[in-house]
Amino acid sequence: MTRLLTLRYWGCAVHVFTRSQAHQQHALELGAVSATEAGSSGVALDKAVVFAPAGEVVLRALEAIRPGGIVSINTIHMSDIPSFPYAKLWGERTIRSVANATFRDGEEFLALAVIASLRSTVAVYPLNKANTALDDLKHSRFNGQAILQVS
Repeated sequence: MTRLLTLRYWGCAVHVFTRSQAHQQHALELGAVSATEAGSSGVALDKAVVFAPAGEVVLRALEAIRPGGIVSINTIHMSDIPSFPYAKLWGERTIRSVANATFRDGEEFLALAVIASLRSTVAVYPLNKANTALDDLKHSRFNGQAILQVS
């Protein structure tokens, strides 16, 4: 959700699609214009970023963007994107994959985080509770990020 705060800092209207009602509420608290289950905001979006590792979500994102819009896929691994009719891509819509962030990307983001006064919601787990943290992540038991505390 830190990305949402960054986009809000830049003056973007952000619409969030997620299955979890807790994540929808969190997105609204952070300033999203709308937060619903994967579907449509009723607004033709300029851009969509897919973080879910599910190829079918790319099709939903294509349906949500306007002609000329861009769908960026930001996952390390994703299931196959199902076959779809060319009409979903028509209108100069673009699908783009995004590689993992570089060290320089991280430096630039941290500098922006200071300027934009970004704050993250963090759940802290001791290192010996790493499996609990992973299980909590899998079941959406926290909003924001989780960190493992080494000492």
